[in-house]
Amino acid sequence: MTTSAFFEDFAVGQRYRSTPLVVERDRIVAFALEFDPQPQHLGDASAAESHFGELVASGWHTAALTMRLLLQALPPLAGGGQGLGLEELAWPHPVRPGDALHVEAEVLATRLSRSKPDKGLVRMRCLTLNQRQLVVQRVTHNMLAARRAGGVSAP
Repeated sequence: MTTSAFFEDFAVGQRYRSTPLVVERDRIVAFALEFDPQPQHLGDASAAESHFGELVASGWHTAALTMRLLLQALPPLAGGGQGLGLEELAWPHPVRPGDALHVEAEVLATRLSRSKPDKGLVRMRCLTLNQRQLVVQRVTHNMLAARRAGGVSAP
C-alpha cells in the first residue's frame, strides 16, 4: 500500500516516471469530436488535407493524457493536489495513433505557501515523450500540496 505524499516529501531534483500508455485512433477522434473538432484530429481523410497530412491527436488530448500519466507517476497526494497554473505549455511534436506515451517529471522548486500555512507549493517540469523519445509535450506547472501536521518532515 502506498502512503500519501505531503509537501515535505518533495525535494528539488526528484524525478518521477510513468509507465507507457498507447494512444488509440478512435480515442483521438472521439476527443476531437467533443473538444477540438479540427480537420487534423477528426479522421484520415480530413487530416490528409491538413498541415500534418495525417491524423494527429489534439494538443489538449495530449495534455489530458499527460495529467493521467503524471498522476500515475507521482505518489498519491494527501488530500489531493491542486493545480495553480502553468508557466509553459508546448507541443513540439505531434502525437499519432499507436504512439506509446510516458511522462518524466522533475521537481524544480518547493516553497511554503505564504497565504496557507498548512500547504506548500511544488514547481514541476513534465515532459511527455513517445516511444522514440521525442518530446510531444513540455509543461511547467505549480501545484499546492498539503503539509504534514506541524510541517514536520518524513523520517
